[in-house]
Parts: sequence; C-alpha cells; structure tokens
Amino acid sequence: MISRLTNCIVLFFLCSAPVAGQERILHAQRASSPPTGAGETWDGATLVSDFRQREPYEGKAATEKTEVKILYDRRFLYFHVHCFDRHPKQIIATELRRDANLSVDDNFTVLLSPNNDGRSGYEFTVNPLGTQYDAIIGEEGKTNDSNWDGIWTSDARIVSDGWIATITIPFSTLNFRASANQTVGINFRRFIRHKNEEDLWLSYLRIYGLERISKGGQLTDMREIGSGRLLVIKPYLLGGFHNDSDTGTRALHSAGLDLKYGIRSNLVANLTVNTDFADADVDPQQLNLTPFRIFIPEKRPFFLENSGTFQFGDRQDTTLFFSRQIGIDPVSGQQVPLDVGAKLTGALGKFDIGFLEAKTRDSGPNPGANFLVGRIKRKLFSESYIGAIAVDKQSDNPTDPYNRAAGLDANFVFFQKLSLSGFAAKTQSGVPGLGGHDAAATVDDTYNSNLVQAEALHSVVQANFNPEVGFVDRTDLVTNFLDFQLSPRPKMGRVCEYNFEGFFRYQPDTHGVLQTQEWQATFRANFQNGAYTDDDLFDNFIQRLTTPFNIFKNVFIPSGIYHFDRHQFTYGSDQSKRFVYSFFERF
Repeated sequence: MISRLTNCIVLFFLCSAPVAGQERILHAQRASSPPTGAGETWDGATLVSDFRQREPYEGKAATEKTEVKILYDRRFLYFHVHCFDRHPKQIIATELRRDANLSVDDNFTVLLSPNNDGRSGYEFTVNPLGTQYDAIIGEEGKTNDSNWDGIWTSDARIVSDGWIATITIPFSTLNFRASANQTVGINFRRFIRHKNEEDLWLSYLRIYGLERISKGGQLTDMREIGSGRLLVIKPYLLGGFHNDSDTGTRALHSAGLDLKYGIRSNLVANLTVNTDFADADVDPQQLNLTPFRIFIPEKRPFFLENSGTFQFGDRQDTTLFFSRQIGIDPVSGQQVPLDVGAKLTGALGKFDIGFLEAKTRDSGPNPGANFLVGRIKRKLFSESYIGAIAVDKQSDNPTDPYNRAAGLDANFVFFQKLSLSGFAAKTQSGVPGLGGHDAAATVDDTYNSNLVQAEALHSVVQANFNPEVGFVDRTDLVTNFLDFQLSPRPKMGRVCEYNFEGFFRYQPDTHGVLQTQEWQATFRANFQNGAYTDDDLFDNFIQRLTTPFNIFKNVFIPSGIYHFDRHQFTYGSDQSKRFVYSFFERF
C-alpha cells in the first residue's frame, strides 16, 4: 500500500511539474522584417492561445478564444492580439483618454518584467479603440503607478469576429542592452466586458492575478538585440519680457534639462537641472473635512521613475520618504525651484538599490535645502525581502537646520497566502524640544484566500516622530486594527460573489487616551451582469478633538468627544453600459 502511494505521488510530480514548467516558457522568434497588420509577416511567430478564467469561474477555459503572436527584431518587441468574440456587436469600447480607467471597456494587457526578477515590471494595456494605459509595477503589485508613461505604439480595431490589436514596444523603453540571449518575464490578460470575464495566460488564480509577477511566464531566446540602451534627453528653454511702469522692460529667460540613462539593463540614472515640471499633471482636487493631513500622489516624472524602490512603511499613513516634500511648498502647494537632482535606481544581484540627491534654492518662505536618500532591499526567496532606508535633509533655515530619518523593514510571504510585514523607524531633528519619543513601528499580518481575507495590524507613532521628508498623518498614536472578510461564491444564480466584512479600529494616544475608534459591518454583492451593491449595515465612529477644529473660515468645531452612527445602502448598475444609474442612501 505504501509502495503504491509512493508511486502515485512520484507519478503526480513527474506528470505535473515538467508540464507546468514547459507552459511557462515561450521561445521568441525573430522577424525578418517589421510585421504589419495581420498578414504573412506574422508567419512563424510565437503563439499563445491557452487562456483561462480568473473571473467569474476560476481555472475554467476562457469562453472566447484569444491568440497572441510574438516577434522581435533588433530594436522592438511586437505583439499581435486577436480577441475573438462570437458577438462582436457587444464589444464595449468608449475610452479615448490615455491612462483612463479601461476596466469599463474590453481590453488586453501585456505584462513585461525586463529584469525577470518575479517582482517588478510594466503593464501595457490597449482597448479596441487603441487607447493606451501603462503603469509601472513593484513588489508584485504592492506599488502600481499609472503616472509612469512609457514610449510605445499600439493600434486596434473591431472586426467581424472580435477585435485585433498590435502593440510595439521598443527595447529602449525596457532599458535593454546588447545581449546574446535575453529573457524577460511575461504574462497576458484579457477582459471581456459584456461578460465581466477576466482571462489570463498564467497566474489566473483569484489570489494571484496579473501583478503576481512570480507566477507568470518567461520569453527567452531573444538574440542579437541592439544596444537599446535607454537615453532620453529633454531640454527646455523659456524666454519673454516683463514690462513695469516703474522698472521698465526687462528680459526673462530660463533653461534646464532632464536626462534618463540606462547604465545597465536593470540600473537607471536620472538627472534634472533647473527643473521645469510643466509636463506634470495637475494635482487632483480634494476636499479635506478632517483635522488630519491627506495624501496627494506624486505626479512629477523625475520622482516617478522607479518610485516604488523608495517606498518605506505604510504609503498612505506613515512613510519616511515622500517626494512631494522636495520642490513643493507644503502650505500653498506652489513649486519651489529645484536647482539639481540626481537619482540612481535598479538592481544589483539580489539587491534593489536607490539613491537620490536634490537641491532646492530659496523661494519665499522656503529656505534652500539639500536632500539625500538611500534605500536598499535584499530579496529573499521568491517574494520576501528585508531592507533599510536613510534620509538626510540639510536646510538653510537656522531654526530647523537638519532632519534625519532611518529605518528597517521586512516582508515575508508564506504559503502564497500569508504575509507578515513590518518596519521600525527613528527620526532626529534640529528643532529644539523634539528629542526623544521620536520612533515609529508597525507589524502587519495578512491572509488572503478565495474565501477568507483577514488582517491584523499594530502600529505606534510617538509624539516627536518627525520625518520632514516623509509623510505622517498623525503622531502620538497607537493603532490596533482587525479586519475579517468572507467571500463565498454561489454555484448558480445572478450573484457572482457575496462579501461579508467586519473591522474594528482602536486608536488611543501613547498614554492610552482614546483618539479614534470605529467598527463596521458591511455586506456587498457583485452580480453576474456587472451590477453591485455595497451596504454598511452599521458603522460606529468615535472621534476626539483635542483642540478646536477650523473647518471653514471662521467656523470652528469645539474640542471634545464626538460619536457618530450611520447606515448606508448602495446599488449600482453595470458601469460599462451607455446608461448607468445608482441609488445611494445614508442615514
């Protein structure tokens, strides 16, 4: 009996492991000439067609066929995508704005990991109108920044049996150098909007998804690739005249440049001189009705390049480095002149590294300052790491001449579902009275499966914790957070998934005096037709104001303890339809 069992186990691994390994490897084919359209120029291309559902029926074969053909030459990587659809009139394509939310349309995504490190990469998405969306991915989706804009071309159109798209990605965008045999991480995802179906080539389990890069595949055998070394130079020159009745007419002039250079395939240097951020998107308008600071994302290209490398702590609550503290007035939001900035980011062996130095000059109430940031992470196993960061600010402000911060962090992933992460950090300030009680630490434990999602977090931010080049929404605070979700899926009916969630957040100060407390019970349902309901059955919230809160002009809310109870019922129709409606009731 034992011998038979042993033979079965051996047979299982012999049958499954090699096949899984072969399915993950694609062998690239070289194009004799740049392919165009869907003609003979794609003959002999590497073909991918085995897509499986992630939604709504995990692991089942896709209901519509998808074919991806891959070719390359010395300078470019080419993809031809044919998304078959038996009902082409139901294909949804509405968005024309780059980096818009393409989830309301049919769309197709190519994910590439140039370093083949199983952690970082780029997404290139196109809808049937040819609209582009791209993003840079770090730490298997923990950072996803759509503010990154790569150089690539695409074309798409609806045809009689579905829709087709061609995608051309220069190797320079991926920062490839000359290579005898280049291998990259790769995966594909298709979304069929009228069926609310998500299909992937690999990593199609619901707990994975496209951004679980380590579960994707590889494209190999790309030979005799050109230098492809990334070199982007963007100079600018501004000129004009200023006329004043008292001082007369005088000339105005300014010049500067941005430079991006690929030192090696996985190491990029950025330089900016007398920076003009005119090409950065405007900040989103946010109405803050709380007594706490709000997080506004970075939009400036120089700081966005490989920004995930510098992430430390909880990006929305406590982080030691927040690039908007450089070159932006924290009160008015106006630009502070940046004389020069230099950055080096990438990978060296099993280490991810990042170094940044920037110098700003005097501007109104903002004295000149020099900023220096160093970050290093050591990769462990397939998805874990340990890391450290150091931040130094030297200012011309005599009352605040310097500010320093340092920290250690780690993230460990067990059994693909359980994650344990945390950090410890300390600051040092030149401001008198901020010595001592200047540390922060967090431990966060999460579990994710198809049925159960749970999180337990404990963090402490002491009263004098002061990372001037970072972001902290509140100090002198202890946070205890528990969250538990159940997501059962019925085998039939109109509902795709139910979701029951309950969480409890208890936040006293470091002396044990309650500041904020909230507990909530929520019911959600996602329907097969794309509609949804999101209902807060009960939400209990307690907030202490230690000082009067100026909410608007001369309107102040007195200090004290405030209690709130609320209920919420929401229903929304399929957001991809031409006519969309929703009902919302809160009391």
